[in-house]
Amino acid sequence: MTIEAINEQLLRAIGVGVALLDRQTLQFGFRNDTFDEWFGGDAQQTQLQQLFPDLDVNAMQADLTNAGRFTSEIRFKKKRRTLVVALDFTAAEEDLLVLVCQNITRIKELESMIDSYSMMVERNTREIKREKEQVEKLLLNIMPRSVYEEFKTFGVVTPQMYDPVSVLMLDFVGFTDMVASQDPSVTVTELNDIYSAFDRIGEQFGCERIKTIGDAYITVAGLPDPTPDHAKAIANTAIRFVRYLTRRNLSHPHEWQCRIGLSTGSVVGSVVGIQKYVYDIFGPAVNLASRLQEFADPMQITVQDDVANVLKDTFDLKSIGEKAIRGFGNQTIWQLSDSN
Repeated sequence: MTIEAINEQLLRAIGVGVALLDRQTLQFGFRNDTFDEWFGGDAQQTQLQQLFPDLDVNAMQADLTNAGRFTSEIRFKKKRRTLVVALDFTAAEEDLLVLVCQNITRIKELESMIDSYSMMVERNTREIKREKEQVEKLLLNIMPRSVYEEFKTFGVVTPQMYDPVSVLMLDFVGFTDMVASQDPSVTVTELNDIYSAFDRIGEQFGCERIKTIGDAYITVAGLPDPTPDHAKAIANTAIRFVRYLTRRNLSHPHEWQCRIGLSTGSVVGSVVGIQKYVYDIFGPAVNLASRLQEFADPMQITVQDDVANVLKDTFDLKSIGEKAIRGFGNQTIWQLSDSN
């Protein structure tokens, strides 16, 4: 077997099409069997432009002159399948071009599969990120950020004692009757607007809203980060809650009136529950704030004696006498008023 025959056999074995062309006329002088198998072997297609009408011949000649090489790709139908072939032109001599063709259909298919997979991964990554942000937003809505970071890192939250903090307990007057007489969607919408406003007000004074239970709203100052002026912060928050509702009632058909109780003391904060967990606080300060709001008149704020002693120099306070508070004995209760 001649060297030429051996080379031809090797070229066919590795699936490479080879052709030789006249550089000036672009006439084919030689085409191996693989080349003819791909492109038909039509003896009348003796010129490069006839076989590849879409090939940019001018660009090819320019690259051959400058670099001695030109590469391109072509697509064509072969037995109901689209083949992609890479063309590699090399100037072998001044008047001779060597054209090597390689079937890269499978490579292109793999590239397409990789691109599709990459797009799918990117899309899934965006969806996971969006879901993660939604979960984070939800969790931050029910627990302080520091507690969320601990929960995210360790999967559990260590109960913490916070002492002292100030607790605000708010309850709406006549809420049960309103729910029974109004469209539920209207009640929920208005309640959502009010609680959203309360959240913004509390945030201005460093208060952390703990939870809402129907018409009850609980927020705390001094948790999770200690705040020296927690009593003043909770008092300012309470006054602005009443101020907000007063202004809102002027432009809304239904009037919302609240009672607010403020207390200072210790609380324990932790995440409770396993499947439906929630961050909650427990302790004397929470119970006392709940009791105090029961003594408040509509749109009034009641505070315990210890809170009044802290606020008396900067806030308008009036004693409403000594009251028997369930679980706390007799204590002097004060009414906190908006001085503006």
